[in-house]
Amino acid sequence: MIIEEIDPHTDVIEEITKGLFKEYEEKYGDYFKDSINEEDKNEFLPPKGCYLVMKFSNEIVAMGAFKAFDDSTAELKRIWTHRNYRQLGLAVKLVNILEEKAFELGYEKIFLTTGFRQPEAVNLYLKLGYHALFDVNQPFETYAEPPFDGRLRFIKARNKAHSLLG
Repeated sequence: MIIEEIDPHTDVIEEITKGLFKEYEEKYGDYFKDSINEEDKNEFLPPKGCYLVMKFSNEIVAMGAFKAFDDSTAELKRIWTHRNYRQLGLAVKLVNILEEKAFELGYEKIFLTTGFRQPEAVNLYLKLGYHALFDVNQPFETYAEPPFDGRLRFIKARNKAHSLLG
């Protein structure tokens, strides 16, 4: 498995991102159609961001990125693993590397969201030490109804000894 930083403007990232949005559409229908948007790809470039891919036999099998959420917080985005490579620990490895890179750049916290129909992602982020900013004991579909927007929010601090929210 090779992990490399990649320019988010490349055609291959564009194709994978389209596939990711297609997966979202399959999972959520048009629920997020008005809110799923393309961020400015420049936000994922150094020195404030990073875009990584994992390759196996020269095929991209996983990707992930981060960008600045604010001056002290990075936001993880585009965490994706090819369907044929899921449940192999690739996402864990990728998120750990993204966290390490974000903390090296001076971010103190990492923020991320996932959708209400992705319990596997919720479990992953909880396993990785993220603090859920929602009640994990409620059915996740609850967060698809007003006043919520369907996004399940998480945060993780660089140093778990200090407040996760402060």
